[in-house]
Amino acid sequence: MSVLCLIANPADPALDPALIAKVHNEVGGEINWLTQRIACEILYPKLPTAVDAVRTLVAGRPIDVAQIPLANRRKKLLIADMDSTMIEQECIDELADAVGIRAEVAAITARAMNGELDFAQALRTRVALLKGLERAAIEEVRRERITFAPGGRTLVQTMKTHGAFTSLVSGGFTFFADWIGKRIGFDEAMANILEFDGDTFSGTVADPILGREAKLSRLRTLAAFHDIPMAATLAVGDGANDLDMIKAAGLGVAIHAKPIVAAQAQVRIDHGDLTALLYLQGYTDEDFVR
Repeated sequence: MSVLCLIANPADPALDPALIAKVHNEVGGEINWLTQRIACEILYPKLPTAVDAVRTLVAGRPIDVAQIPLANRRKKLLIADMDSTMIEQECIDELADAVGIRAEVAAITARAMNGELDFAQALRTRVALLKGLERAAIEEVRRERITFAPGGRTLVQTMKTHGAFTSLVSGGFTFFADWIGKRIGFDEAMANILEFDGDTFSGTVADPILGREAKLSRLRTLAAFHDIPMAATLAVGDGANDLDMIKAAGLGVAIHAKPIVAAQAQVRIDHGDLTALLYLQGYTDEDFVR
């Protein structure tokens, strides 16, 4: 048995009863509003490919559509990417901007996140360009340029309140991940370690590089340690280095993702914010912990 979810961005509540009536007429099932004008689910749709039919009906509107199993719907483990997922920036691009080489570094970042480059080599190439950056400048970037993605803290706090373990696993840097993880409320944060000579960045990161394989490994390790079946896990990210964990999780979500990731993920969220991941699990706005 499955559930069909239609989700809009809370900042642009584009769902309306007339549209839901059209969808219901097409796919059958039972209508249940999670939050008026933002999220609605249809339980037990009669069409096995209801998601395709509904995407055609909502074409041109800022509404995400997903069809997922009802079994193990509320997840007990969340593993999340950081850059362009839990925050709105790519930290390394912001560091590059601080020294006037944003375009050069951002071009490499984009290719790496699209899966066009080896992640570890692309990371080493980019950090080498930042050699000599002072610790104070990095702290300023962290303080002044980083903004949290909407809905992220609500996602983490709500899942934790309902018994889930939450992990921030980033191909970025502990300098950012530790700080961001604490402020959002993650149970743990993992990332790559920048190396310094005193207060000056050496242009290197410590081995081993935390990338695609490490993210998948952490998902499996945490699931085993906490005795959580993979069907009860949730992974979210946007780049190619997130794809393995997204595909392995019980619910894998590509959020505002690169095309290669969105095409292969079980669920893609193109319009909603991170609270969409709660609606996918059947939470209502009244359940949210903010």
